[in-house]
Amino acid sequence: MKDILIIMGSRSDEPILDEATPYLDKFGLTYDRVIASAHRNPERVTELAKTASQHYRVIIAAAGKAAHLPGVFAGHTTLPVIGVPIKTSDLGGVDSLYSIVQMPRGVPVATVAINGAANAAILAAQILAIAQPELQLKLESFKEELKG
Repeated sequence: MKDILIIMGSRSDEPILDEATPYLDKFGLTYDRVIASAHRNPERVTELAKTASQHYRVIIAAAGKAAHLPGVFAGHTTLPVIGVPIKTSDLGGVDSLYSIVQMPRGVPVATVAINGAANAAILAAQILAIAQPELQLKLESFKEELKG
């Protein structure tokens, strides 16, 4: 079992999600990266979401525009889902942000800033650290490094 599934709706989202991997690597977390659109390939997304708990502990889902991908995942799994709204040329990512943050009751998606993949990785590590004392120590060290 791997720690995290990073799923993005489009190949164009990859440069943003690349910002997450140095943090995941720093904390020693394992992950897979998958490209699958909730709109262009809904069957694949649904299957991935329904079986995610057999393979992962946390989901990082990134999408732009209508940004349904994080919500679709949250609707099919009890795993924590962290949504990363992607900046768009149309509305600057506000469309993505609103789509992800406005989930109905019972289907939560933790949401980070527009293009906030780095924070998504850190939040995923913090979630996993609840049950992993060694990871908690790495995070504490990281927070000390942030102080300068």
